[in-house]
Amino acid sequence: MDALLRFERVEKVFPNGTVALRGVDLEVERGKVHGLLGANGAGKSTLIKILSGAFAASGGRVVWRGEAVQWASPRAANAMGVATIHQHIPLVPTLSVLENVFLGDAGRWRRDPAYRARFDALCERIGYALDGDALVSDLSIGERQMVAIFQALGTGAELIVMDEPTASLANEEREIVYRTVRHLSRVEGKAILFVSHFLDEVIALTDCVTVLRDGVAVMHADTASLDESRIAEAIAGREIVALERATPAPRAAHAPVLLELDQLASAGKLAPVSMKVAAGEVVGIAGLLGSGRSELLHAIFGADSQASGEVRVAGRAIRRSTGAAVEAGIALVPEDRMRQGLIPLFEIWRNTTLPALDSVSWRRWLPMRERETRRGEEAIRRLQIKAQSPDELVTELSGGNAQKVTIAKWLFSDVKVFLLDEPTAGIDIGAKTDILLLVRELAAAGKAVIVVSSEFEELLAVSERIIVMRDGRCMATRAAQATSEHELILLAGGRAPATQADEATVAISGEKT
Repeated sequence: MDALLRFERVEKVFPNGTVALRGVDLEVERGKVHGLLGANGAGKSTLIKILSGAFAASGGRVVWRGEAVQWASPRAANAMGVATIHQHIPLVPTLSVLENVFLGDAGRWRRDPAYRARFDALCERIGYALDGDALVSDLSIGERQMVAIFQALGTGAELIVMDEPTASLANEEREIVYRTVRHLSRVEGKAILFVSHFLDEVIALTDCVTVLRDGVAVMHADTASLDESRIAEAIAGREIVALERATPAPRAAHAPVLLELDQLASAGKLAPVSMKVAAGEVVGIAGLLGSGRSELLHAIFGADSQASGEVRVAGRAIRRSTGAAVEAGIALVPEDRMRQGLIPLFEIWRNTTLPALDSVSWRRWLPMRERETRRGEEAIRRLQIKAQSPDELVTELSGGNAQKVTIAKWLFSDVKVFLLDEPTAGIDIGAKTDILLLVRELAAAGKAVIVVSSEFEELLAVSERIIVMRDGRCMATRAAQATSEHELILLAGGRAPATQADEATVAISGEKT
């Protein structure tokens, strides 16, 4: 079958000398789901931007329907039949679903009944019902993802690029996306370029796979001939050994309690929680989206003005504010790193020194650029951040390297308690391993760590005990060595009855399950 799209030795060199693509070949065929994988910084985003018309290639050819093309803009690429669904869905929250779906159309279409008919036809075609009059701001993340898919189909696209479409979705929402992708490729004959870090979904969903590493395509293969281990090795350039479950580190029988919560709650979001975390302990928080995981961390960090109850660090109660939390030695690495964890227009060195400016300042008052730059260099070296220099903006980093900066900025302060909210979301397998090993290192250094993750196998790998949350409540606690991913999924989904073992939960949540 002739390829709908071909990249022939495509190169991209940026004005600062950074080489992102070094002669990439790629073929995408109609009726197939083509997986595009690679570590953060491998060149995936650059390739997608060239394909979508946002970047021009520095060399090589892009061939579309048998003819060489060079799109001058995303609109030009879209007009030719290429639609890109970006990881951070670019919808307009103040407009309705229908208005977003046909956002690119010109004219007075909002009052045109023909658009309503087109929208209804899309719902029927995909087998998914959306309320065309609902505001996008009122939708779940999964529903927004479906709006983006409808938007792509509304343009008549022949090739749909999906960049991490399931990264922030719950299992049920992922299944809806999978079903839609299969329908588009197998029934409608669309070409799908599917970017994902989830190797299991790549194996289950794609027909063929291309792996990029350091700007070069190092693997082209039919998915049926691969397994997760071979893909992981191609991505990392080395054998990836799965992290074994952490054996609880030996510590004194009376290790000091670094974090203590006493009836911490938030009306409508978080039921009363009481718990203790000792020095050197990693506690995992398992739960589905909306279970209250992030709300718990925000309440601990003082970011929830409606929270009640008490938070104590090393035995001392702290005021309810983020400033007081930082001063007491609590660090939060939030789920949304670009909006909440970093200042996008700041360089690496400036982001790294923000929480501890006094330590790089003259007389703890006047920041000194030389000291701040050295701190940035140390962060790059310590966490193996892939960057040209500390002067690089964090927006120029890959997802995994940006995430390392959000963690690195806390490593130079007197932090006692680390709160990590989805620290490995949307990053490649190599960077995930680096961050999970760092969690172990923090515990070994005597820190208290709470980790929230949708990937329960990661919690099992690094945690000593795991708390399962549902509907804003702590429903059960399990020793990591005595549970399984299967049990955690059942508990998180409300499909497993509480047992006598859950009596231990009373000490955590203050209520029986």
